[in-house]
Amino acid sequence: MSRSFETFVLFGATGDLAQRMLFPSLYNLSCDGLLPAAFRIIGSARSALGAAAFRSQVETSLKTLELYDADKVAAFIERIDYCAVSADEPQDFVNLAEKADPFKPGGIAFYLSTPPSLFAPVVAGLESVGLTGPMTRVAMEKPIGHDLTSSREVNAAVGHAFEEESIFRVDHYLGKETVQNLLVLRFGNTMFEPLWNATSIEHVQITVAETVGLEGRVSYYDGVGALADMVQNHMLQLLALVAMEPPASYTATAVRDEKVKVLRSLRPLGQADAAHNSVKGQYTAGAIDGQPVIGYADELGAKSNTETFVAVKAHLDNWRWRGVPFYLRTGKRLPTRHSEILIQFRPVPHSIFATRGNGLEPNALVIRLQPHEGIGLQIMTKEPGLDRGGIQLANVGLDVSLAATFEGKRRRVAYERLLLDLLEGDTTLFVRRDEIEAAWTWVDSIHTAWDSAGLAAKPYTAGSWGPSAAMGMIERDGASWHD
Repeated sequence: MSRSFETFVLFGATGDLAQRMLFPSLYNLSCDGLLPAAFRIIGSARSALGAAAFRSQVETSLKTLELYDADKVAAFIERIDYCAVSADEPQDFVNLAEKADPFKPGGIAFYLSTPPSLFAPVVAGLESVGLTGPMTRVAMEKPIGHDLTSSREVNAAVGHAFEEESIFRVDHYLGKETVQNLLVLRFGNTMFEPLWNATSIEHVQITVAETVGLEGRVSYYDGVGALADMVQNHMLQLLALVAMEPPASYTATAVRDEKVKVLRSLRPLGQADAAHNSVKGQYTAGAIDGQPVIGYADELGAKSNTETFVAVKAHLDNWRWRGVPFYLRTGKRLPTRHSEILIQFRPVPHSIFATRGNGLEPNALVIRLQPHEGIGLQIMTKEPGLDRGGIQLANVGLDVSLAATFEGKRRRVAYERLLLDLLEGDTTLFVRRDEIEAAWTWVDSIHTAWDSAGLAAKPYTAGSWGPSAAMGMIERDGASWHD
């Protein structure tokens, strides 16, 4: 582990993510004494703000925090400076260099919380004033491009100025406790890994459900859709962690080598499979938590074929997972907000209880990512009683709530871990260039299949679990979604 960098330059510092997540996370790290003594922050955005006005904005965003302390906040905002930068104004980068260059010996981490279209121009601006090279790093929020071609262009532009080990592509799901627990669950417990293959597992489900609609993202979301917005990054990262081979060690290179192998083994979706193995949907008017909400087209103000829901049946063409379907499902305006992974095990090969009592149900492992992190294992057990009419069986859950198990231990926001890793130079929980491009290769095959098949987004009522076709897709295989 290299020493922690002492300067953090945040582009998009007045934006929602910065104010809601990044500054609170940095404040929490500061309160815990995890930042260098000389640590400083330079906020940057297009707004022509003075440093005092910007500090006041940050202070306001921190007042709602559970750990708010007036004295600690006062000390924290003293670390903050501000420099207005527009990506198309060369002089702005000169001004930034005047502020940042003296701190380069202590290391500078640049964080691009900006639209993806600004990644290349911002990096070019930094390079033009000598703010790249040794003792600098850059972090970028997803998405990296909007397809394989554009992702390669972004990666090439950023890679021209920064070495790969100095590029931190952010997927905040990788900072979640339960996501990291996937590796511990699999590779830290002897009971699971011997069963973690096509011999014992029937199928895998990954669900990321949202209750929100466009939420002010109209200009970004339309034309992008759920497949590119959620599946290409969050969901494929979860799939890779579920399906990867054991890495030789818990190091950035070893872990990411195994993840990219999984992504490269994803079977492309062809035109003939588009309607059978995938569903795209778009919400119409309905109700969420008892409150009426309007449909996507009304929210957008125009008709659109952009999907707000997608379900895909994916296959991995490798030895471990041959014949095991991975069902991916994500959507907006669904009944509940939750993310989970279901590992459905196969039934026992022969039931000795088949002629007495009720039937056996196969075991299932449920890994809950949000909002309530935990792990549940469904097992068969005998119901109490004398069993004169036959043994009565019950499917019982062994449930581990991480919040209850570690009660009293503060749950870290994902960005706290990711920002600390950025400053310390640990790339394990960040996405490598070849991972991004392998993911886009598969997602592009689906977009191409949809276009070739002329697949239209099927309507579904807001507050439901998506189009009925999504239920049909999994039920054809004799399974059902875990809601």
